Amino acid sequence: MTTTDASDKPAPTRFKPVHPRLVRYWHWINAFAIIVMILSGWRIYNASPVFPGFRFPNDFTIGSHLAGALEIHFAAMWLLVINAIIYLIYGFVSGHFRRNFLPLWPSLFWRDFNLALDGKLEHHIGVYNAVQRVAYVGVILAIIGVVLSGVAIWKPVQFQTLAALMGGYEGARIVHFLMMSAIVAFILLHLALVVAVPKTLWPMLWGRARGEDGHGDKS
Repeated sequence: MTTTDASDKPAPTRFKPVHPRLVRYWHWINAFAIIVMILSGWRIYNASPVFPGFRFPNDFTIGSHLAGALEIHFAAMWLLVINAIIYLIYGFVSGHFRRNFLPLWPSLFWRDFNLALDGKLEHHIGVYNAVQRVAYVGVILAIIGVVLSGVAIWKPVQFQTLAALMGGYEGARIVHFLMMSAIVAFILLHLALVVAVPKTLWPMLWGRARGEDGHGDKS
């Protein structure tokens, strides 16, 4: 009779925390709110284009008419704003921003950017390289910019100082469009990376990853 030593048995798979629950909640609520805002915003844009001659395909918009699109847009905006405020407070108080998004030195960015171009950039779940840090900080700033410019468009008289900083009402519309474009570019890049590295999706749903990959924020 052959006995099997306990050391010969495969070690159980170990999972480590990667993304805190609040970060995961923020991510998915934010994704929903932003997508709804973008698609309803395209319908609003089509009613009065910032750039004449350019319109978004109606099949990619939300809202059967302008009034309906506006109602959907503002509902999603409040969800986005409340969610973002909670996330920003959490990010600063818990040290989440400091641990995950710093440092942001240009030299680190260009090093990792060049490694990515050469296909040599390593990826560890829960650990952001310098390119990812710049992208995440950039999209957070773009979200803040799209909300502020949206407020200036919504209430140009009440927030005339804010609107004036953006070049007036029409300037605020251009800023709003550019911030929206930056967010859309980030989403497309983000989805492309998820397709390229699919193992990053599960931890954002469950919060944990295999032990060898779990090096992320454990707050």
